[in-house]
Amino acid sequence: MTTTGLVHDYLLVLRGAERSFAAMADRFPGAPLYTLLYDEIGTKGRFADHSVTTSYLQRLTIRQDGFRRLLPLFPRAVERLPISDCDVVLSSSSAFAHGVRARPDAIHVCYCYTPLRYAWFEQDRALAEVGPLLRPLLRATLARSRAWDRRVSQRVTRYVAISELSRERIARYLDRDAEVVHPPVEIDRFAPGRPEDFFLIVCELVRHKQVDVALEAARRAGARVVVVGSGPDRDRLRALYGDVARFEGRLSDEELAALYARALAVLIPNVEEFGITAVEAQAAGRPVLAADAGGARETVLPGVTGTLFAPGDVDAVAEAMRHVDWARFDPLRCRAQAERFSVRAFQDGIVEQLRRAGAVVADEPSAR
Repeated sequence: MTTTGLVHDYLLVLRGAERSFAAMADRFPGAPLYTLLYDEIGTKGRFADHSVTTSYLQRLTIRQDGFRRLLPLFPRAVERLPISDCDVVLSSSSAFAHGVRARPDAIHVCYCYTPLRYAWFEQDRALAEVGPLLRPLLRATLARSRAWDRRVSQRVTRYVAISELSRERIARYLDRDAEVVHPPVEIDRFAPGRPEDFFLIVCELVRHKQVDVALEAARRAGARVVVVGSGPDRDRLRALYGDVARFEGRLSDEELAALYARALAVLIPNVEEFGITAVEAQAAGRPVLAADAGGARETVLPGVTGTLFAPGDVDAVAEAMRHVDWARFDPLRCRAQAERFSVRAFQDGIVEQLRRAGAVVADEPSAR
């Protein structure tokens, strides 16, 4: 009997990547899960039906607000995850999970959101977030991460990308080919409602999300914004834009779904590899105002389910907030676009990729 093990970078909160991993876990009921760090409360018990094996770093009791400090320790820790009993390994990686050391005869398929962003294409931003004295040390750490990334990527049997942008990065940085399977969206959590007069931002509050672009545009446009999410950039953003935006922190799934349905439109100011938020917005019948690059080009229909703008162009965002007739977007058309990215479509796509890699996978799905 084939033993399939599932690996994710860290299971500390329940956002887009973790929900994608949850859909994988649902497709393989009873499969063992492996991760560097695990917080059952932070992930809302979503993985409680599976055995979860963590790395030795779990003893440090690090949570979502502090795990980045362990960056230099993650490569070694992930290679020591005990997956030698697994005939098939399905990793879910935006950083380190693809580096697990599977048996030489095992099949390892990696579902890759992006190669490690700070090591490959956002190094300047990473260096700017630490003091001058620490920058040489961080620069050396990122160089080691790049070398490790390239080395361990050659052990993976097959890569699967979440979008065309992700596929291009896998080819450029890891020198590996990949096919695209779009992430799942739990569209049944959402339903159209009655829109009000605020724009909505839903994301982790970190610098690369470029929330500044949206909030500065809102200030210029005289628009109201509600921000859902937390992270290391929250205090800075609140200090700068507390007069423009209401910061809600993290919300329950039910609270967030209700907020989506009431938003005039949902703002996505940064370039996303895929952007589950854009699909969730459309599932709630709301249009999207997103940067014209990356995943938005695959999930948003310009003029039909949203409006796209040049990345980083504050004036273009402000202009759209002021002058686009957001009421003209058909909630049912938005919803129909979202249905292309269902959990079942994702699970079927992942199973097909495993089979192409040579894995034997049972037919019966187990989607929630």
